[in-house]
Amino acid sequence: MLTEIGEKARAAARILSLKSTEEKNRALSAAASALEENKDFIKTQNAIDLDAGKKSGLSEALLDRLSLTDERIAGMASGIRAVAELDDPVGRVLSEKVINGMRLVKTSVPIGVIAVIYESRPNVTADSAALCLKSGNTVILRGGKEAINSNLAVANVMRAAIEKTGLPADCIMLVPFTGREGAEALMKLNGYVDVLIPRGGRELISTVVKNSTVPVIETGAGVCHVYVDKAADVKMAADIVYNAKTSRPSVCNACECVLVHRDIAKEALLSIAAELRKKNVEIRGDAETLKILPDAVSADESDWGAEYNDFIIAVKIVGGISEAVEHIFRYGTAHSDCIVTEDAETAERFLNEVDSAAVYHNASTRFTDGGEFGLGAEIGISTQKLHARGPLGLNELTSVKYKAYGNGHIRATT
Repeated sequence: MLTEIGEKARAAARILSLKSTEEKNRALSAAASALEENKDFIKTQNAIDLDAGKKSGLSEALLDRLSLTDERIAGMASGIRAVAELDDPVGRVLSEKVINGMRLVKTSVPIGVIAVIYESRPNVTADSAALCLKSGNTVILRGGKEAINSNLAVANVMRAAIEKTGLPADCIMLVPFTGREGAEALMKLNGYVDVLIPRGGRELISTVVKNSTVPVIETGAGVCHVYVDKAADVKMAADIVYNAKTSRPSVCNACECVLVHRDIAKEALLSIAAELRKKNVEIRGDAETLKILPDAVSADESDWGAEYNDFIIAVKIVGGISEAVEHIFRYGTAHSDCIVTEDAETAERFLNEVDSAAVYHNASTRFTDGGEFGLGAEIGISTQKLHARGPLGLNELTSVKYKAYGNGHIRATT
């Protein structure tokens, strides 16, 4: 079954790679409109997944991650249109020079067939399909069992829409089964898949990296930190932590750990805790934190590297920026980390020393997102350093080709 999907995706990729910007944009516009026109059908299928999720005991945060409302479907359509409005990443001249008498032009080209393995967010289906289509790539999508009906609905609506505009429906392929064997087979679909991108929690990403024989772009689990420096505006710090933790706790750019300078720990923690209590966030703190916040839960070693994906946050009091940076280096995932301070020199030191894909001064980690970065959308947040890092937008989904223009040139033997 997967070999057949791979063959169809590869065949579609050859056709799509030659399509014009106008043809791709027309297909994206049709897909966006189709999602809006079929929102009731999509919500009906999503309701099946939500009901199954409730019965299986999914947390409130994960159910929220799975849910598709009118607003979220409109947001998916808006995201697709935003991608259509972006410059085409294919065919860019990256460099040009004359060497050995030949004109050598380095250009951007599609990667080919991109596979995406992801978990319970059905909006990833639309985002990934749109980004791959605009960048001239076909996509093989393999979502989690929690969202299978939602993913199939979104993918099939988009497939039908782009086919009506003249593009192959197989530009968008979704694996219709969710067993472990299917995921493992996709990881080994050499000869059909050019690159595989996992998008989800630490366990999923680790499994893909360890077991895949096709090239992988490793997107990161999000153990994101906010360090509240002694020179911080306490109200600003409380607002940033509240936003970074509670606006969507199940996403990878949500804050999982707060580090607070000892000099302002009492004032800062009382203010931060007051905000977090509005959403009943469980605070897991070290011994010093418990003296200030007696209603907090005692943290253990496992809390410092935890990606909760829930209304839980770890809190640790530190002696200063050096200790904060060392903690982030040891327990972080090189995703997104923030310093709150009014000291510009300290802020710059943090931005330089913390080796993450995105580092912030006085801003929520929730901004690490393709849409917020002006990329239209993103297929994931890469925390590795090869090929691409940070939000994987259109430009990051291309490779290069060298075009050499000669006039009977031959290489001299040596």
